[in-house]
Amino acid sequence: MSTVLITGASGFIGRALADALSTRHGVICMSRKDPGLDLPWIRGSFASFEDLRQLDGSRIDIVVHLAAVTGGSPERDGILVNVEGTRCLMRYLIQRGCRKFVMASSIAVVGMQSTRFRPLRIPIPDDHPCLDRDGYGFSKYLMEEVTEYYHRRNPEIDVINLRLSTVCPDENMPAPRSVGPLNEWALGGITVMARSDAVRAFAMATETPHRPGVRTMNAAAAAAWTAAPVVEILRNWWGNDVDLSHFEKPGHEYDSVYDVSRVKSEIGFVAEKTEALIGRVCRL
Repeated sequence: MSTVLITGASGFIGRALADALSTRHGVICMSRKDPGLDLPWIRGSFASFEDLRQLDGSRIDIVVHLAAVTGGSPERDGILVNVEGTRCLMRYLIQRGCRKFVMASSIAVVGMQSTRFRPLRIPIPDDHPCLDRDGYGFSKYLMEEVTEYYHRRNPEIDVINLRLSTVCPDENMPAPRSVGPLNEWALGGITVMARSDAVRAFAMATETPHRPGVRTMNAAAAAAWTAAPVVEILRNWWGNDVDLSHFEKPGHEYDSVYDVSRVKSEIGFVAEKTEALIGRVCRL
């Protein structure tokens, strides 16, 4: 049985993931707040070597790194926590024999927070470059670069960076978006996933067979969270700035704006609950 360390274990996804994985693995929780689970818990910050030293007596096979500062945080906090903190965590765990890292990145890496953002290609591929002007997406991009760096130093490690979409409670999903004005984080509003699917995505990534390398994948539903055809929403936002012909093809009118083919082929993940919910909501 593998031992899995979950950072951010008291958070929105972390607590549910810790509970789910604990039925099949040994789980150690790390967070500032008590997750309230009957599992080993380390109080502290993943960005502090002193706090991490509390794990010195534990064997960690896999880490699921969920803790982070999120969108809207100051640029300095994003760099210190999401970048330097991740470097601290990876260095500590690699030195102690951990060989698998499942990392929570974000669809915001590409820079979609800004109303000036225009994707170079759509559906947006997993390897779309960072065009961020906000700071948060840039910090997540640099976090991914930290994982690439440590893989170059330690070619045997397996890293999965999941560029996670907007996640909402299953029981309180927002109304699907219709045609409306372009605002900040607009793509996040039409790229929505239920928490149960997000938990399953991280669990599946955790349990995939070890494969040395770094894989960075969009983790989102295959269907856009929209009540109107995607092309109508995006053309209202972007005019003719972006080639939207993909969404004009029969059968693709409601596709996600992010390409999710790789996360399906690599770890078998499909956001089944989310897609069932959007289908049910749009039929009402």
